[in-house]
Order: sequence, then structure tokens, then C-alpha cells
Amino acid sequence: MACAPSALYLQHSLATQRALVAKFPELLFEEDAELGAELCLRLLRLCGSHVATIRAHASASLYLLMRQGYETAHSFARVKLQVTLSLSTLVGTSRSLSEEHLRRSLRTLLTYAHDDPELHHSPFPEQVQDLVFNLHMILTDTVKMKEHQEDPEMLIDLMYRIAKGYQNSPDLRLTWLQSMAQTHAARGGHAESAQCLVHGAALVAEYLSLLEDRRHLPVGCVSFQNISSNVLEESAVADDVVTPGEEGVCSGQLFTEQGLVGLLQQAADAFTAAGLYEAVNEVYKLLIPIHEANRDHTRLATLHGQLQDAFARLAQPSSGWERMFGTYFRVGFYGGGGGGPDEQEFVYKEPSLTKLPEIAHRLEEFYAQRFGDDVVEIIKDSNPVDKAKLEPSKAYIQVTYVEPYLEAYELRERVTDFERSYGLRRFLFCTPLTPGGRAHGELHEQLKRKTLLTTAHAFPYIKTRINVVHKEEIILTPIEVAIEDMQKKTQELAFATRQDPADPKMLQMVLQGCVGTTVNQGPLEVAQVFLAEIPQDPKLYRHHNKLRLCFKDFTKRCEDALRKNKALIGPDQREYHRELERNYQRLREALQPLLNRRAPPLPPPTVIP
Repeated sequence: MACAPSALYLQHSLATQRALVAKFPELLFEEDAELGAELCLRLLRLCGSHVATIRAHASASLYLLMRQGYETAHSFARVKLQVTLSLSTLVGTSRSLSEEHLRRSLRTLLTYAHDDPELHHSPFPEQVQDLVFNLHMILTDTVKMKEHQEDPEMLIDLMYRIAKGYQNSPDLRLTWLQSMAQTHAARGGHAESAQCLVHGAALVAEYLSLLEDRRHLPVGCVSFQNISSNVLEESAVADDVVTPGEEGVCSGQLFTEQGLVGLLQQAADAFTAAGLYEAVNEVYKLLIPIHEANRDHTRLATLHGQLQDAFARLAQPSSGWERMFGTYFRVGFYGGGGGGPDEQEFVYKEPSLTKLPEIAHRLEEFYAQRFGDDVVEIIKDSNPVDKAKLEPSKAYIQVTYVEPYLEAYELRERVTDFERSYGLRRFLFCTPLTPGGRAHGELHEQLKRKTLLTTAHAFPYIKTRINVVHKEEIILTPIEVAIEDMQKKTQELAFATRQDPADPKMLQMVLQGCVGTTVNQGPLEVAQVFLAEIPQDPKLYRHHNKLRLCFKDFTKRCEDALRKNKALIGPDQREYHRELERNYQRLREALQPLLNRRAPPLPPPTVIP
């Protein structure tokens, strides 16, 4: 059946198969559950055939298989689960499936069930009807998936929703997680594919821990938290809702120790393909105890070799460009014209080095094809959207580049690039503004809006776009904007000075931007605007002193950078270096009187008797 033989051969083959099932039912319903699942998959594929005679024979075979299962085991649950799993696998992986022909075959099954005189008064016809209804629902989702075949985010969102609907049916959820992993891998999303496989492995581990307690196996989802904080959503529901091993639940080959090992190994391979070698180590921490308990020294030797390769790659000197962990954008949908999403915000994870015009053009092109060119409009700025000014018949898309946001304590704990790019839930983007409404103005009136977004799950996740669940806005005053700008310049100087191996061009470019005489709104102008006078408002004393200290740190970093540059340059650049030194001396002399002006200390708090 798997080899696409001729129609005539298939008719005889299916007739033989029906005879075998009738003669040896225990082979399928009492011994090998996987054999029954494989047969259901083949029969369902043939039920969608374009040849009417093949569909008729396949429908008869599938009906007799269900009937035999009901009569042999006195339970329809196993066959029902196997048929549902098979269809889920088909729609998740097969693009050539004929939905119309499959629906005809399902109607044939219903006819058989209602016209079967021997089982007419049993619960069997009603159970077949329930099964066929569920299969029709899966096929309806298939139609939607075909509609979104060119929109990867919507396709994965739909598969995610279907998988979430099977939260209480672990076999079906695992099937859809595997389909999502294949879809991500086909599009080059190896990090997301790995997450799907980790979720699948966590699901298997959760149900294995309900069956029996074995020390060498992971203790459910909790053991996977170091790989991803998102896996806790695979926690098993209460025992009274799902009981493993009962009526075919969790009876598939993947719900075994070997199945768990296979999923973990696939996840490790996907993490390797994504360049996330630190996550490979965490996966192997779960795999190694299993192989140790089984005394599988050959497999252990292979695993430790792969771990050595992973750590060797991490130990290699890196310029930071070898591993890029993705680029993030906030995408807001407004208006809902044409039936699109309305007032929904997402954070999209795009491939490394994706530019904002690229994703904006892709989204505009896709939604324009879907709703019409005159309906879709891209909002060019990042300002808050006023719905009253939007046309209700149009769909608006706003795309903004965002950066991962970590608190100071998180930055101290997350030292490496990987740690600062993995498990991300908060993102930041800044918008310049002035009291008059313009984006940019003079230094003394320049404000900045910082918008902090929190997503429902941490990136990377089993999908590439995640809903924004919380939004926070902070408006910085002009002096606070100046403090941030000076801190940023100081950090750039420190990074260029400490870079190993040294990059003279980068160092000179940063130095020129800091001490060059032609820099508009440069450090000197900032100091002259904000440090020339002591602020009258005592509330600004702290900011005044903080900016003064920022400038002291800045001048020290300039000295360090000039010293480093002097050691790196050749004879042909000595005159250029002397010019940089002269510019720095002029800057320092101009800053000296401004930096010596200290704001008075804050008055002590008034104690009320």
C-alpha cells in the first residue's frame, strides 16, 4: 500500500487485508498497536484517492477494521484514536491530500454504520458518527491550513491552536507538535523545530512519570526547564481526566523510553543545526543518565563526542558574527478591514540580519494579495495609533524594530551572547518626540518615549510570533535623554577599546564620533546645554550630578581609547592620531569648567514630630 501500486492490484490487496484482519484480529488489537496505527494511515490515504473503486475498497476496509476492533476488544477507543492520529499526521505532512474525496469516504463509513443490521442496536453507530464528526473538523482545519500555506506565521498559529485543542489527548498533541517541527525545519527554523521536539519529549516524560517512577528518566516537564521555561505548559492534567495506558491513551511507540530518547536526540540535532550548542548540552544532560542506566556505552561514546564538538565550537575565538540569534519586530494590526486581525500586537522573530523594510514589504505584499491593494496600508512611524483617525474599511499594519530588554540584574547573570539572546520575553523600542509634536528638536526640548513589551511566552518558542500581553510606556525628560546618550557613547568606547582581537578601524570611527569637532549635538553641546547652569528645580539635582559623572567617565574612556589607538596605528596614521589628540584636548578644556560645577546636595527630609 505504501508503494503506489496499480488500482487493480490495490483492490485485491485490500480484499486480502480484510480477510487477514477478520482471521487474525488479535494481531492488531491485542499485540502490536503500531501495526494497527500504520494500517489506519495507509487506509486513510487511500480513502482520499482520485479513483472511485480504490476509495470504495479502502472505505470498506476501514469500516471493517473499526467494526472488528469494536467486536474484539469491546472498546472503540483504540481504533478511534489511531484513525484520528493518522488523519492528523496526514493533514500535517501531506500536501496532496484530497479533502473532497476524503469527505466522500467518511460519508460512506457513516452509511455502513447505520445500515449494519448486526450492530444496529449497539452504541457502535453513534461512536462512528462521533468519530466522523471529529475527522470532519480536522479536515476543516486542513482547508484553513491550505489557505495560509504562503503565510508561515498564520500556518504555524493554526497548527498551534489545533495542538492546544488536544491538550487532554497527549497522543494527538504529540502528533501535531511533530508536524509543527517538520514545518519549521522545512523553512529553516531549526530553533523553533527543536522547541517543538522538546515540548514533545516533555509531554512523553510527563506521562511516563505517571506510569512509573524510574530514577534515570526525567521527572516530567520540570526537568526540561533549563532548556526552555515554556515546557511547563505540557504538564499532565489531573489523573481523572487522562489516565495513561487506559483505552489506548499514550499507547503509541513514542510513549516509551525509546520514544523519549528518539525525541531528545532529534531535539539535540535541531539545536545543533540552529547553532544553539548550549541547549544541546542541556538536552544531553537528560539523555546521558538514560544511556548510563541501560549500559549503552556505544551510544554514550557517540554522545560525548558530539558534546566535545559542541563545546569546541563554543571555545573557538569569535568575532560575534558566527552565531546570530534572530531579529525581532513588533507588528501591530489595526482596522480589521477585509476581515483581518484588529488591534492585535505581536512580536515576530525573523532570521538574523532581517531589515525592517524586508518584513514590512513581505507583510504588505501578503495581506494586499489577501484583502486587496487598496485595503492594506503600512503605518510608517512608531507612534501610538489613534483609531479615530483610521478608515474602518482599511487594514493597517505597523512594523517596528525592537530589541531584547534585560534588567541590570539580568545582565549581570546573563554574561554570554547566548544567555542574552535565549529565553526572551521583554522587548524595547524608543520613539523620539518633542512637546510641539515633532519627532526631533533642540537638545533642551528633546524627549524620548520608551515602550516596553512583554510577550505571552519566551523566545525561541514553538512558533515565531507571540502575542504581546503587557505594554508599558516611560517618557524621558531632555536631561534623562542626554544621560542615556552619553552612557551609550561611553559603552561604545569601552567596547571598541576592549575588543579582542583589536579592530583599529572601528576604534577610530568611534573616537571620531566622540571627539570630532564637526559632530552636531555632540558631547560638548550636550554639556553646554545641561551643565552650564545649576538647575533651579532641586528634583533635577540628581540628574545634573549623574550627567556630570557620565562626562567624567566618558573623558576617561576617550583617554583609554586614544592610548589603545596609538599602540595600533602605523607611521602613515600618526598625523591623524595627533589630530584626534588635539581635538580631545580642546574638548577636555571646554568641559573642565562645566564639570566642576556641582549641584548642591539635596536638603535632608523633613521629620514630622
